Amino acid sequence: MDVTSYSRRSLHPTGRILTARVARLMDGYPREVRVGQPVLVMVLAAAGVVGLLAKLVRAALSAGSGTGRRKFKELKKGPEYLVTPIRLRDENGRLYEVELHGHLPQSALHPADLVQLTLRDQGDPDLPPKIERIVNLTTGQLLRPRTATMWSHLGPPLLLQAVLGALLLTGLAACTALT
Repeated sequence: MDVTSYSRRSLHPTGRILTARVARLMDGYPREVRVGQPVLVMVLAAAGVVGLLAKLVRAALSAGSGTGRRKFKELKKGPEYLVTPIRLRDENGRLYEVELHGHLPQSALHPADLVQLTLRDQGDPDLPPKIERIVNLTTGQLLRPRTATMWSHLGPPLLLQAVLGALLLTGLAACTALT
């Protein structure tokens, strides 16, 4: 795959909406979602309070070993999502590059489809805009790519445990302040 011959000619769209034809779907590659360490530490600390209470109850009831909890290093790494560069050509023949984050059905986009894209800047001038929404005008489909987030990576059980731990700590702090 010779990317250099295309990258010099493609532009990054500057508007929020782009209507163009799909010229080429490039090969996708994985990108990692960044997980903020302070947020992760707070979630794990709050969840640890409930986890400690659960271990005490399990030990008292002799329920057996604990659950297979993921390590801090694994949680800090963050989930990966698929990034697919897409080249588009507008009615004036200009070639644009955008990025699709996440997965779409295989039949959703084909070369030569006329699409209307809602784009968002990624904050890095070297990166092309990210697609938020696709209206495939050729097929009439409305598509929204979805990626993994930090919250989906941590998972509902850990987040529920963190909320319970935060409520427990808040209740203890309130009781201590009253006495």
